[in-house]
Amino acid sequence: MPTEIRQLLVHLDAGRRIRETVSCARRLAADHGACIAAVHAPVPAMAELPIVPGLGPAAQSFLEFQKERRRAVHASFERAMRDPGPAVEATWGEVNEFPLAGTFAEAAFSADLLVLTQPDPQHRAEDVPHDFNEAVVAASGKPSLILPPSGALPMGFRTVAIGWKPTREAARAVAGAMPLLRKAARVHVLAWGRQRALPLNLAGYLRAHGVTAQWHLQDQEPPRAGEHLLAQSAELGADLLVMGCYGHSRAGEWLLGGASRSVLRGMALPVLMAH
Repeated sequence: MPTEIRQLLVHLDAGRRIRETVSCARRLAADHGACIAAVHAPVPAMAELPIVPGLGPAAQSFLEFQKERRRAVHASFERAMRDPGPAVEATWGEVNEFPLAGTFAEAAFSADLLVLTQPDPQHRAEDVPHDFNEAVVAASGKPSLILPPSGALPMGFRTVAIGWKPTREAARAVAGAMPLLRKAARVHVLAWGRQRALPLNLAGYLRAHGVTAQWHLQDQEPPRAGEHLLAQSAELGADLLVMGCYGHSRAGEWLLGGASRSVLRGMALPVLMAH
């Protein structure tokens, strides 16, 4: 996991949050002296078309529509880069090989942090699979900053909440978030259950990286852990939630665990996840 952030990989789709996503990525890149690689990764055109005899003209029309959509996303990215804000180095690229999440994940191998945007269920971008974000997080193994689908984004991550469990996923998320944790003014660790001896280990790890955390320990794991994490993060005024991403693949689809699913569905703040 990176001790510094030098390369951001930012996914842009045809949704409504391009300007907000790029603005957040620019601030993050400026804070850490990083470069931005913005990538549009639409579903391959022919993968969306049913195989029907005599589809020629319709297929051509659809291909033209996709080209225009790609041009529109690229133009929106360029406009967002011209908005007032810090000047950072940025490149543009496209990925359209199937399977989409796996191909994008390969591009992520050379990035320190991914920036993704959770789709709005009311205005879902038609060019992205519904499980794209979680599949990318799982396949890439990279820390991924997932932005909420609506609402204002924080200007920085001054207060950070960590949803801690003694698991590989949570440990990778904390390690990936370390450059952000070091810059935060306040760090809160939320934990519960049979973990009272374990926080000492994490506390020592955080201190070794110059991070002092406040602990919030509960005896029992709440029945709706994801909703609890979001509620407690809101109470603490957190700008960012750090947690592991849990789930498994079945029949080619990535299925989230309960807490991860609840957080992504109900998030109102950015969430940094790792698998």
